[in-house]
Amino acid sequence: MDRRGFLKGTAAMSAAGVLVGAGSGLSAAAPAVGRTAGRSRRAASVQDWMSALPDSTAMQRLSIPGTHDSGARYGGPWVACQNTTIAQQLDSGIRFLDVRCRAIDSAFAIHHGAFFQKLMFGDVLVACRAFLQAHPSETVLMRVKQEYSEESAAEFRRIFDIYLDGKGWRSLFRLDGTLPSLGQARGKVVLLGDSGGLPGVRYADPRVFDIQDDYMAEPLRKYPLIEGQFRKAAREPGKLFMNYVSTAALLPPRSNADRLNPQVKNFLNSAEARGWTGLGIVPMDFPNEVGLAETLIRHNTGV
Repeated sequence: MDRRGFLKGTAAMSAAGVLVGAGSGLSAAAPAVGRTAGRSRRAASVQDWMSALPDSTAMQRLSIPGTHDSGARYGGPWVACQNTTIAQQLDSGIRFLDVRCRAIDSAFAIHHGAFFQKLMFGDVLVACRAFLQAHPSETVLMRVKQEYSEESAAEFRRIFDIYLDGKGWRSLFRLDGTLPSLGQARGKVVLLGDSGGLPGVRYADPRVFDIQDDYMAEPLRKYPLIEGQFRKAAREPGKLFMNYVSTAALLPPRSNADRLNPQVKNFLNSAEARGWTGLGIVPMDFPNEVGLAETLIRHNTGV
């Protein structure tokens, strides 16, 4: 049985008993924003690595570590894609979150397939706000996608608007339909809407994105696709490249990550890739196990 069949065939864990999130913020003093504010390259860390970059930097010229199915930590080896919380991911340098929302009772429960992840959308937003308040030089790009519910685009948007205005989250987001510069995005969550009803940048719009996401390729076949997308991003800049290292083929996510992540890290550290920037968004499973986020961060000019 493959992982996708397993997820579809298993009964849902109940998303009843919605919990109010209490994300953990970082206590460090807020860093100065942008290189123009006097941050030195040496002072930047994984927590505020974007502070070493100019405000004028285009999103398409960044190399952004991300997590695939960012909230998926529960449900067993075929379901879990991460072993760290949203707050811990941000703290480790992750700046792209893949957030899968089940629409239920006018709220969004975070799911991976049938499995409720003991997390609500509000919890994700609490963690993002706490992090960005402590590190205003940073931005978070967030893909929001419907998962394990089949509500219309209009209904999904209605619930999203409850978070924006009914729950007071509008000020956290940048909801424009075009990609911002880094300076325009600092301190905000840039929404990548993966539903026809959502505002923000339209996820997967071919005029904006170039996406490699062959999630059913087993590791031996997947790895050349990852390398090829890195080479294309380095040689044909212009679009926002996305290069999913994750795959659901044959083995559980952790097993696939254990095979792919070290290879990706070695390639990014190779002589061929030295000096490459603008590699785009790279969503990963279990990136913390080999320090892959830090490796990608080094593929930004001035970091």
